[in-house]
Amino acid sequence: MKKIALISTGGTIEKTYDEMRGVMHNETRVLDVMLAQLQLEGVEMTRVPLMNKDSLEMDEADHTLIARTVGAMAEAHDGVIVVHGTDRLAETGEKIVEVLGTGDRLAGTTGRIGPRVPVVLTGAMRPYLLRSTDALQNLTEALLAVQLLSPGVYVAMHNKVLAFPGVTKDRNRGTFVKEE
Repeated sequence: MKKIALISTGGTIEKTYDEMRGVMHNETRVLDVMLAQLQLEGVEMTRVPLMNKDSLEMDEADHTLIARTVGAMAEAHDGVIVVHGTDRLAETGEKIVEVLGTGDRLAGTTGRIGPRVPVVLTGAMRPYLLRSTDALQNLTEALLAVQLLSPGVYVAMHNKVLAFPGVTKDRNRGTFVKEE
Protein backbone atom coordinates (compact mmCIF):
# COMPACT_ATOMS: atom_id res chain seq x y z
CA MET A 1 0.00 0.00 0.00
CA LYS A 2 1.47 3.35 -1.07
CA LYS A 3 0.85 6.22 1.33
CA ILE A 4 0.36 9.43 -0.66
CA ALA A 5 -0.24 12.89 0.86
CA LEU A 6 -2.27 15.25 -1.33
CA ILE A 7 -1.87 18.89 -0.28
CA SER A 8 -4.47 21.23 -1.76
CA THR A 9 -3.76 24.93 -2.01
CA GLY A 10 -6.52 26.13 -4.35
CA GLY A 11 -5.98 27.30 -7.89
CA THR A 12 -7.93 26.97 -11.12
CA ILE A 13 -8.36 23.20 -10.78
CA GLU A 14 -10.75 23.78 -7.85
CA LYS A 15 -12.65 26.79 -9.23
CA THR A 16 -16.44 26.74 -9.41
CA TYR A 17 -18.88 29.35 -10.70
CA ASP A 18 -20.90 31.29 -8.14
CA GLU A 19 -24.10 32.15 -10.02
CA MET A 20 -25.30 34.62 -7.38
CA ARG A 21 -22.13 36.74 -7.53
CA GLY A 22 -21.16 35.95 -11.12
CA VAL A 23 -17.58 35.00 -10.23
CA MET A 24 -15.34 31.95 -10.14
CA HIS A 25 -14.00 30.95 -6.71
CA ASN A 26 -12.13 28.05 -5.17
CA GLU A 27 -14.10 25.12 -3.80
CA THR A 28 -12.08 22.51 -1.92
CA ARG A 29 -14.59 19.69 -2.43
CA VAL A 30 -13.81 19.61 -6.16
CA LEU A 31 -10.73 17.46 -5.52
CA ASP A 32 -12.81 15.00 -3.52
CA VAL A 33 -15.19 14.66 -6.48
CA MET A 34 -12.25 14.06 -8.82
CA LEU A 35 -10.64 11.49 -6.53
CA ALA A 36 -13.94 9.62 -6.15
CA GLN A 37 -13.94 9.00 -9.93
CA LEU A 38 -10.55 7.27 -9.87
CA GLN A 39 -9.67 3.70 -8.97
CA LEU A 40 -6.92 4.15 -6.44
CA GLU A 41 -6.31 0.53 -5.52
CA GLY A 42 -3.12 0.14 -3.54
CA VAL A 43 -3.06 3.82 -2.53
CA GLU A 44 -3.84 5.21 0.89
CA MET A 45 -4.59 8.90 0.38
CA THR A 46 -4.13 11.57 3.06
CA ARG A 47 -5.87 14.82 2.14
CA VAL A 48 -4.27 17.99 3.51
CA PRO A 49 -6.43 21.07 2.73
CA LEU A 50 -3.69 23.62 3.49
CA MET A 51 -5.19 26.75 1.93
CA ASN A 52 -7.72 27.72 -0.69
CA LYS A 53 -6.18 30.54 -2.73
CA ASP A 54 -5.83 31.63 -6.29
CA SER A 55 -2.07 31.38 -6.72
CA LEU A 56 -1.92 35.01 -7.91
CA GLU A 57 -2.87 35.92 -4.32
CA MET A 58 -0.03 33.87 -2.80
CA ASP A 59 2.94 35.54 -1.19
CA GLU A 60 6.36 34.41 0.05
CA ALA A 61 4.89 33.23 3.36
CA ASP A 62 2.41 30.99 1.49
CA HIS A 63 5.19 29.42 -0.61
CA THR A 64 7.24 28.80 2.54
CA LEU A 65 4.24 27.26 4.36
CA ILE A 66 3.64 24.91 1.43
CA ALA A 67 7.33 23.92 1.33
CA ARG A 68 7.43 23.20 5.06
CA THR A 69 4.18 21.23 4.88
CA VAL A 70 5.62 19.19 2.00
CA GLY A 71 8.68 18.45 4.15
CA ALA A 72 6.52 17.28 7.06
CA MET A 73 4.32 15.10 4.85
CA ALA A 74 7.36 13.60 3.09
CA GLU A 75 8.54 12.19 6.42
CA ALA A 76 5.44 10.00 6.86
CA HIS A 77 4.41 9.20 3.27
CA ASP A 78 5.75 7.46 0.16
CA GLY A 79 5.04 10.53 -1.99
CA VAL A 80 3.52 14.00 -1.85
CA ILE A 81 1.29 15.72 -4.43
CA VAL A 82 0.66 19.46 -4.27
CA VAL A 83 -2.40 20.70 -6.16
CA HIS A 84 -1.65 24.33 -6.95
CA GLY A 85 -2.67 27.24 -9.15
CA THR A 86 -0.54 27.38 -12.29
CA ASP A 87 0.28 31.10 -12.17
CA ARG A 88 2.67 30.71 -9.21
CA LEU A 89 3.27 26.95 -9.23
CA ALA A 90 6.85 27.42 -10.44
CA GLU A 91 7.60 29.77 -7.53
CA THR A 92 6.35 27.18 -5.07
CA GLY A 93 8.38 24.43 -6.76
CA GLU A 94 11.50 26.55 -6.50
CA LYS A 95 10.73 27.33 -2.83
CA ILE A 96 10.37 23.61 -2.07
CA VAL A 97 13.80 23.03 -3.65
CA GLU A 98 15.22 25.97 -1.66
CA VAL A 99 13.81 24.66 1.63
CA LEU A 100 14.23 20.90 1.11
CA GLY A 101 16.80 20.55 -1.69
CA THR A 102 16.55 18.69 -5.01
CA GLY A 103 16.79 15.07 -3.90
CA ASP A 104 20.28 14.60 -5.36
CA ARG A 105 22.99 12.99 -3.25
CA LEU A 106 26.17 14.90 -2.54
CA ALA A 107 29.25 13.29 -4.03
CA GLY A 108 31.20 11.42 -1.37
CA THR A 109 28.49 11.59 1.31
CA THR A 110 25.78 9.28 2.52
CA GLY A 111 23.40 12.10 3.43
CA ARG A 112 20.54 13.06 1.18
CA ILE A 113 19.70 16.59 0.16
CA GLY A 114 16.02 17.13 -0.50
CA PRO A 115 12.85 15.22 0.18
CA ARG A 116 13.21 11.48 0.79
CA VAL A 117 10.23 10.85 -1.53
CA PRO A 118 8.97 12.27 -4.84
CA VAL A 119 7.09 15.56 -4.58
CA VAL A 120 4.85 16.30 -7.58
CA LEU A 121 3.10 19.61 -8.18
CA THR A 122 0.13 19.78 -10.53
CA GLY A 123 -2.82 21.99 -11.38
CA ALA A 124 -4.99 22.92 -14.33
CA MET A 125 -5.24 25.67 -16.90
CA ARG A 126 -9.04 25.25 -16.96
CA PRO A 127 -11.31 24.40 -13.98
CA TYR A 128 -12.44 20.81 -13.50
CA LEU A 129 -16.09 21.79 -13.86
CA LEU A 130 -15.65 23.10 -17.42
CA ARG A 131 -16.45 20.80 -20.32
CA SER A 132 -12.98 21.19 -21.79
CA THR A 133 -10.51 20.80 -18.93
CA ASP A 134 -7.08 19.36 -18.27
CA ALA A 135 -7.77 18.93 -14.53
CA LEU A 136 -8.52 15.21 -14.27
CA GLN A 137 -5.73 14.29 -16.70
CA ASN A 138 -3.19 16.30 -14.70
CA LEU A 139 -4.31 14.89 -11.35
CA THR A 140 -4.15 11.35 -12.74
CA GLU A 141 -0.67 11.96 -14.18
CA ALA A 142 0.52 13.31 -10.82
CA LEU A 143 -0.89 10.28 -8.99
CA LEU A 144 1.01 7.92 -11.29
CA ALA A 145 4.20 10.00 -11.35
CA VAL A 146 4.47 10.25 -7.55
CA GLN A 147 4.50 6.45 -7.37
CA LEU A 148 7.19 5.98 -10.04
CA LEU A 149 9.65 8.85 -9.69
CA SER A 150 12.79 8.93 -7.60
CA PRO A 151 12.98 11.45 -4.72
CA GLY A 152 12.97 15.04 -5.93
CA VAL A 153 10.62 17.90 -6.83
CA TYR A 154 8.64 17.77 -10.09
CA VAL A 155 5.68 19.17 -11.99
CA ALA A 156 3.41 16.70 -13.82
CA MET A 157 1.02 18.19 -16.37
CA HIS A 158 0.06 17.80 -20.01
CA ASN A 159 1.66 14.39 -20.50
CA LYS A 160 5.09 15.34 -19.20
CA VAL A 161 7.08 15.43 -15.98
CA LEU A 162 9.70 18.14 -15.43
CA ALA A 163 12.19 18.30 -12.55
CA PHE A 164 12.86 21.42 -10.50
CA PRO A 165 14.79 23.66 -10.40
CA GLY A 166 14.38 25.53 -13.68
CA VAL A 167 10.72 24.88 -14.49
CA THR A 168 8.67 27.85 -15.73
CA LYS A 169 5.18 28.46 -17.07
CA ASP A 170 5.13 29.21 -20.80
CA ARG A 171 2.11 31.51 -20.92
CA ASN A 172 2.03 31.54 -24.72
CA ARG A 173 1.77 27.73 -24.94
CA GLY A 174 -0.30 27.30 -21.75
CA THR A 175 1.99 24.68 -20.22
CA PHE A 176 5.21 24.26 -18.26
CA VAL A 177 8.69 24.01 -19.75
CA LYS A 178 12.18 23.34 -18.44
CA GLU A 179 14.73 26.12 -18.82
CA GLU A 180 17.90 24.89 -20.48
